[in-house]
Amino acid sequence: MHPFSYTRVSDTREALEAGRHGGRYIAGGTTLVDLMRETVERPEVLVDISGLPLDEVTVTERGGLRIGALVTMAEAAAHRKVRTLFPVISEALELSASAQLRNMATIGGNIMQRTRCTYFRDVTAPCNKRDPGSGCAAREGVNRTHAILGTSDACVATHPSDVAVAFAALEAQVRLLGPDGERQVPFTDFLLRPGSTPSREQAIRSGELITAVEVPALPRPLKSGYLKVRDRQSYEFALTSAAVALHVRGGVIREARVAAGGVGTVPWKLPAVERHLVGERPSDSLWTAAAAQAAEGARPLRHNRFKVELLKRTVERQLRIVGGTK
Repeated sequence: MHPFSYTRVSDTREALEAGRHGGRYIAGGTTLVDLMRETVERPEVLVDISGLPLDEVTVTERGGLRIGALVTMAEAAAHRKVRTLFPVISEALELSASAQLRNMATIGGNIMQRTRCTYFRDVTAPCNKRDPGSGCAAREGVNRTHAILGTSDACVATHPSDVAVAFAALEAQVRLLGPDGERQVPFTDFLLRPGSTPSREQAIRSGELITAVEVPALPRPLKSGYLKVRDRQSYEFALTSAAVALHVRGGVIREARVAAGGVGTVPWKLPAVERHLVGERPSDSLWTAAAAQAAEGARPLRHNRFKVELLKRTVERQLRIVGGTK
């Protein structure tokens, strides 16, 4: 680990000042500290923001949710309003990590976490995300767990977060505070596809601080849930996953929100699946037909071709569960 300095701030003004001068924000530290140990990340200044008043979950006026950036994964998953209004968020969080990590890791840190690609974490391997211009070892290497959607010649790494898939499906907004004031970014625009610049992963400006993730109110009744397929039941990242939210009234699907994880370079919204569902009556044949659209545009690699079919089956299964026809 390389030498660094550490400072703890007590208000957002101090945090922004430190961030403006190159400080890296840290709270739970469950990702950044690991990367520092492996010398993948080498920040010169750590700014501890764990004492900032960003640790509340509130219901918005219209019935949405605002989850503070410093709410821990465990707190968010257990919160009564999160579980009642958007079970998909609670389920995604509970399937994310061990209890110890969920007690430490924050919502803001979770969506900012970097890929678990083994080549990214191996400083001896070429990786455009870690060392721009060096190449992508995963493209021709062992790529069974890598992305089939949103890839480029420069990067095929998946985004590891489970709750980010739920936020993408629900069309959440990321609230940011920076030197120029406050702004909101749609969640699906906040995490960036790699393109030719995979080292730039979020639409966040220098010195900006995530203050909250805001989930909009959706029509009720709303049923939602998260399904994760992985190599083992205990703490493991997704091979594929599906976040689904359905508003059914009068026996007809009025609104649908669907996204996939484990298969994209970012949490992957599935608008073709959503379009296929809206205006239709729930049925087994509908779920099958809609799920067939899930892998549209997929570019599988040598070792992960199985993910195309697995993704379709995962989406279909979760549609059946949430839609009540399993």
